[in-house]
Amino acid sequence: MSVFNRDTDDEFARGARTLVIYPELPGKQSLSPEARLQEACGLALAIGLNIIESKYYRVRSPRASTLLGGGQVEEIAEMAANLEIDLLIVDSNLTAIQQRNLEDKIQVKTIDRTGLILEIFGERAATAEGRLQVELAHLDYQAGRLVRSWTHLERQRGGFGFLGGPGETQIEADRRMIRDRMAKLRRDLEEVKRTRSLHRARRQRAPWPTIALVGYTNAGKSTLFNKLTHADVMAEDLLFATLDPTMRQIQLPGVDKAILSDTVGFVSDLPTQLVAAFRATLEEVTTADIIIHVRDIAHPASDAQRDDVLAILSALGIGEQSLDDPDSDASARTDIPILELWNKVDLLNADRLEELQNLAQRNNNILLISAEKRIGLDALRHNISDRISKDNETRTVKLANSDGAAIAWLHNKGAVQTIAEDTECMTLTVSLSPQNWGQFDKLFGHSD
Repeated sequence: MSVFNRDTDDEFARGARTLVIYPELPGKQSLSPEARLQEACGLALAIGLNIIESKYYRVRSPRASTLLGGGQVEEIAEMAANLEIDLLIVDSNLTAIQQRNLEDKIQVKTIDRTGLILEIFGERAATAEGRLQVELAHLDYQAGRLVRSWTHLERQRGGFGFLGGPGETQIEADRRMIRDRMAKLRRDLEEVKRTRSLHRARRQRAPWPTIALVGYTNAGKSTLFNKLTHADVMAEDLLFATLDPTMRQIQLPGVDKAILSDTVGFVSDLPTQLVAAFRATLEEVTTADIIIHVRDIAHPASDAQRDDVLAILSALGIGEQSLDDPDSDASARTDIPILELWNKVDLLNADRLEELQNLAQRNNNILLISAEKRIGLDALRHNISDRISKDNETRTVKLANSDGAAIAWLHNKGAVQTIAEDTECMTLTVSLSPQNWGQFDKLFGHSD
């Protein structure tokens, strides 16, 4: 079926025969060409595309007209024709002119990395806020690309229609429509930002500590979130399985109440439109008491993925943490402590596991876990509890044995360290936050 068929439907878009190309450009790349191509294929699979072939090209002198060299474009065109390709994904950021020229020369509908990620986000956004953020990012991206013959503003399916549509639009009318729509979306997102600020202020008055999960997409954040909170957040072996942030209460030893937040996964070359649009959501990270950076330590590009995550955190105003020095302290480099979780240790061989265990023993900001196999989760809970409770006060309280309500309250809210009993009374040594001690004194009339 020709890609220029205007009757393209949802099933065709999802099952499109796809060719994935990664142009390796001059300069330092965070991922190897093989890893980057594998990630691009993962992104394509996440939206149900049928990958027929994938290949990377070394581009020594990027062309303003097509990015790739002339011979490379001819080779891709021949490959696309022979394999009956419907869709070309170029895993790089293309200008509108480059995108149009590639489509003209290869005769296949073409999208770049930003367009693909926006398409995934458009399909995955489940909440009203998420849809607002993705639509704003999409319109910002699309505003400069209205020269394309199949550009349109109608939603044909869950995504934003890069993969199929009704045909040419009236460019000037669309531009005016985009400007008006973007202005409204920004007003709506400002309201979301104010609402989030109120919610954060309410949590801080409570006060409940907040722990934010961050990490590269598919690092295992949602699986960990589900194990720790007994929730049912989507956790599949897909890039960007989670888009909308989720918050749940988490039970920690000696801690009355804490909130765990699961966030969207990061990725290398995350579109600037998405970073800007999702700033209101990502602000949850900037106000957390603890940041837990979940890493897929079994991934061959784990170090590069770490660098990408830290770069995005830095863009959000959170200082970078370097682990080049195993004895370094993250809290010395940022106001928010960062705990690194090296996840998926069950996938490592014995030698690699021993090597990482030795590294982790030298740095108290690193823990080894397997969220899927529940390995190391108890140690994680105690580590988080210790960090939250570092400002706690320890007191010795003497209560009558009959004062069951006060005794139960202390066990529930704090960490009871010692208990001494006689026939009439019970003496407890308890660690509690200053706020909880105030509440205890108010409820039960005890004080220092």
